[in-house]
Amino acid sequence: MKPFSLLIKPACGDCNLRCRYCFYLNRCSLYPETTKHRMSDRVLERLVKSFMATDQPQYSFAWQGGEPTLMGVDFFRKVTALQKKYGQVGKVVTNGLQTNGTLITGEFAKHLADYHFLVGVSLDGPAVIHDTYRTYGDGRGSHADVIKGVNHLAENKVEFNILTLVSRSNVRKAGEVYRYLCDNGFYFQQYIECVEFDGSGKLMPYSISGEEWGDFLCEIFDLWIKGDTRRVSIRLFDSIVLKLVDGITNCCPMGTDCRQYFVVEHNGDIYTCDFFVQNDLRLGNVMEDSWQAFLGHHAYEAFGKRKRQWNRECELCEFLKFCAGDCPKHRYSKGLNPENISELCAGWKQFYSHSLKDFEKLANDIRRERAQAAQKNGVSSFEALVPAVPPGGVGRNDPCICGSGKKYKKCCGAVKK
Repeated sequence: MKPFSLLIKPACGDCNLRCRYCFYLNRCSLYPETTKHRMSDRVLERLVKSFMATDQPQYSFAWQGGEPTLMGVDFFRKVTALQKKYGQVGKVVTNGLQTNGTLITGEFAKHLADYHFLVGVSLDGPAVIHDTYRTYGDGRGSHADVIKGVNHLAENKVEFNILTLVSRSNVRKAGEVYRYLCDNGFYFQQYIECVEFDGSGKLMPYSISGEEWGDFLCEIFDLWIKGDTRRVSIRLFDSIVLKLVDGITNCCPMGTDCRQYFVVEHNGDIYTCDFFVQNDLRLGNVMEDSWQAFLGHHAYEAFGKRKRQWNRECELCEFLKFCAGDCPKHRYSKGLNPENISELCAGWKQFYSHSLKDFEKLANDIRRERAQAAQKNGVSSFEALVPAVPPGGVGRNDPCICGSGKKYKKCCGAVKK
């Protein structure tokens, strides 16, 4: 069976915030029979039991929304209890939680720490930027409550990173956002581009253009490359280095096939991708169908193949091996044709033209350091060149790629202050 992971929406698109740029909130319209969407114990148990009966290198559960913490801490206690109940000896289970952070309490954070959840917190920058779009229904900003949640995570030693959506509010303030995150000790960062189209294919007012995305990435890169390459982890940059050093692709947009995971909705419905939770891409329901059936579903196979159906111009591009035509979502401004050029194409070209030589130098430095560390630890030169990481990439708790025997986060991936 082809390995896969799960992206689970236990509360559908329900959320305690009303962020103006949220793309998932309207997915609740797929389930009009209720205004409150919550995963039942029955669906949860079937989900965990059936997934953990499959043969996986590791069992990866990602909990997302909407806002998954609306389920409450007791729901996640049930999650970990079921994972222990149905887990197999010697197998690894990982849990990731993406949250707006406002509902994280000390009790919640303790459970996340006890079971080693990796938490992503949405934070768009300082309050004046963050509160532009990330608001409650009455218009109040959420920044102060997010920071309270982050403090609970830190106090309980939960591993977390910051996910920043790059929108109209911060795309011209890359330096300000980066320095704010670093000044607050947020050294694990992920930047996601906000690209949403209206019914006519025009960018929504809060979205960014390709050129703006290129400018943003270049400014972040210039700050990072000067002295932060071993202090600050930026997901995109880490993925580029991993691609150069080990030839491993560990993030969806850089891959050539979109079949990496399944989306599981609150009622057990299965979809291909959270950007494409729609009726024609519903593959079935976990209460009725098998994972093998989902993997072999004609709609899933066709969806995965779209990634490689890029424009002919992409074949001539020197950066194709990094962007793979970009996410199909960004190619659909002019209809559902995967051969359209990505809305962000100009920005990606600008960024790679600007940064690739420095990335290649950094990759060479890492290869040299890896060989030196391997020699110090009695590992052969040949073994030093073989990445000691799973196909999904280097996890922060995985054995370090240098062969030291330490965890990656405590060795080559350590944050140096």
